[in-house]
Amino acid sequence: MKKENQSSHLDFIFLGVTGQHEQNNVFFVIFLCIYPISLTGNLLIILAIQADMRLHNPMYFFLVNLSLVDIFSSSVSIPKILVNHLLGSKSISFGGCLTQMYFMIALANADSYTLAAMAYDRAVAISRPLHYTTIMSPRSCVLLVFGSWAIGNASALPHTLLTASLSFCGNQEVANFYCDVMSLLKLSCSDIGFNVKMMYLGVGVFSVPLLCIIVSYVQVFSTVFQVPSTKSLFKAASTCGSHLTVVFLYYGTTMGMYLRPLTSYSPKDAVITVMYVAVTPALNPFIYSLRNRDMKAALRKLFSKRISS
Repeated sequence: MKKENQSSHLDFIFLGVTGQHEQNNVFFVIFLCIYPISLTGNLLIILAIQADMRLHNPMYFFLVNLSLVDIFSSSVSIPKILVNHLLGSKSISFGGCLTQMYFMIALANADSYTLAAMAYDRAVAISRPLHYTTIMSPRSCVLLVFGSWAIGNASALPHTLLTASLSFCGNQEVANFYCDVMSLLKLSCSDIGFNVKMMYLGVGVFSVPLLCIIVSYVQVFSTVFQVPSTKSLFKAASTCGSHLTVVFLYYGTTMGMYLRPLTSYSPKDAVITVMYVAVTPALNPFIYSLRNRDMKAALRKLFSKRISS
């Protein structure tokens, strides 16, 4: 009971992106600009796809889900950063910290499994075009999206419960701008051996979709190079280029962040998290719309409807 009461009154203090006040002011302006761009861009992607019947197919169904995940993931942490800065506060309650951590882990996994589903969809479209409508049926697409959310939430729950059971004493300064599991484990005065093992198991779960993406693209390019032609190469590049760009951006930052010992983590690494927490969700709509003629046509159609109305 004493431990429960202590936790309920515990507050953590965010050190911010760099821990330096002047630089955190700069990042506040960056977040203030990026967040509306992320919300607007992803919302426009969703509205454009819903408004254009030609885009009602598996590829864009997954893109809608990816945009939803990006909206939620940026909304979990960035509004808290902005509000705290405006109020001159750096604190977050113990319950608020655990809630933020839960959704960050759940949405990160949902994001990665959605990217894997998109890669699988492209692999089927290019390597098995005659069976595409059968394999990627509406039921299969819904199951893939449901599975991404289910795995995300299932992977976040044990980390949250294990972190909630830890004791925190002394230093309560989170070396980041949001509650991530690595920063909290470093603050605990409990035995975190099992938590660390579970964290690396979670990284393994997070890495499974990357393996699926690699296998999917091996299948794509092996199919393309079996009958090499300018047309087939252009089709593969136009179909898969946007997705590959997003994959490299997302996994390049997250895997570099978490595939290493806990002792090597430092406050400066919070700068890396800005990429996948804030920048990548804001860039995704531009990557998919600028490299995709169908998306550009759908956005023009959406804007023309709004202007005419």
